[in-house]
Amino acid sequence: MAFSDLSIVGFLKSKMSWHQSRQNLLAENVANSDTPNYRPRDLKPMTFDPAASRVTMRPVGTARTHASHVAGKSISGEQLSFDSTRGTGWEITPGGNSVILEEQMMKVSENQFDYQLASSLYTRSLGLIKTALGRNG
Repeated sequence: MAFSDLSIVGFLKSKMSWHQSRQNLLAENVANSDTPNYRPRDLKPMTFDPAASRVTMRPVGTARTHASHVAGKSISGEQLSFDSTRGTGWEITPGGNSVILEEQMMKVSENQFDYQLASSLYTRSLGLIKTALGRNG
């Protein structure tokens, strides 16, 4: 079995590749911040397991185990959903450009952090396998 055949390693390689592609798009957005009618682009978020997106969350209630505890409020299923299509609230410039440099730079730094995390996990996974094989170095 090859090292790259492990599912977590394959996912981390795909994740790092996704972050590299996203970095290219974000760099294009920043480079075209003054281009008339330019719209910023981004990649869809990467998911590990498509079955995980079908999981529904059930409401969680609180239990009062002592009379002096404060009674909790139950959460309904409608309160558990998130709006992933929210707008940024920023305006489009008179030239039609909707690139906001601050927003793009925040995305760049978030992307860089996530790439470094995936890279670190990949390196540690490789080290773990080397240790399991008895190759310390």
